[in-house]
Amino acid sequence: MKGKRLIIQLLLLIAVVFLGYMVYASVMEPVKYQTTIDRRQKVIINKLLNIKELQIEFKNKYGNYAGTFDSLKNFYLYGKMPVVLKVGTNDTLSEERALALKLISRDTSFISVRDTLLKGVKNFNIETIDIVPFTDGKVKFELNSGFVDRGNFKVSVFEVTCLMADYLKDIEQKELLDNQLIQMKNAEKFPGLRLGSMEEPTTDGNWQ
Repeated sequence: MKGKRLIIQLLLLIAVVFLGYMVYASVMEPVKYQTTIDRRQKVIINKLLNIKELQIEFKNKYGNYAGTFDSLKNFYLYGKMPVVLKVGTNDTLSEERALALKLISRDTSFISVRDTLLKGVKNFNIETIDIVPFTDGKVKFELNSGFVDRGNFKVSVFEVTCLMADYLKDIEQKELLDNQLIQMKNAEKFPGLRLGSMEEPTTDGNWQ
């Protein structure tokens, strides 16, 4: 009789432990899922910001945004940027007044884009600027550019996108990802990260 009671107690203990684990797992899985999303999107956003910096300088030189990553790569590797140097000294007058009095002068020179832009970015590699992180090098960002009408002017715009389904393809919490993608579709939200817009003259990201 005691042996039977002991077996029942052990079975109950195992059941309690199992149920406790299931409750813990049900709570922790969404936490792990969100942690993975946050970590990966942080890396991708940093890369998108690098693309943004390249696009801004590209537009400063050519008057429009690049429509391909090859154009951005060539600009970075072989392009030149103007740098305005101030020659002379002035401690009391405004710069414009000092220029008028010829106490100082401005001199424009050109330096390589690669020697200036993104120098502080650790392990920056222009050759992989188009690759979406966490996709084993198999998926590229989608880049588009064009113009939108604003009054009597055509304004250059660009857009860079990548999908959650790509950079979270190997995530363990597949069901959570599927549910989130369905919710985003129902809410008409873009299912990933997007920088810029083909409809509005903006360089903001949809994470901001």
